[in-house]
Amino acid sequence: MRDPEIMSQVKDILAKISKIEPGHAVELRIPPYSAIQCVEGPKHTRGTPPNVVEMSAEVLFEISSGAITWGDAISDGRISASGERSDLSALFLQLTKSK
Repeated sequence: MRDPEIMSQVKDILAKISKIEPGHAVELRIPPYSAIQCVEGPKHTRGTPPNVVEMSAEVLFEISSGAITWGDAISDGRISASGERSDLSALFLQLTKSK
């Protein structure tokens, strides 16, 4: 079941990410709440995208607030990232600076 308040917070953060890094090269998934395509580069249209990042809403909140770092969340498995464009550390650094 999706909590409406969490859904709203996830969508707000993803909207900011879309403005900072528009594009279609990476699919950023926050199950079960939402997913977006972001980062400039080749557009993917069919099947599983080659660049996928997935994390929980809790991790999204922590990383976007600066409570945890991208590197820590990757190293302990809280973020799953695959593909050559899936390192979103700079994007989240920009997001935390824009607050």
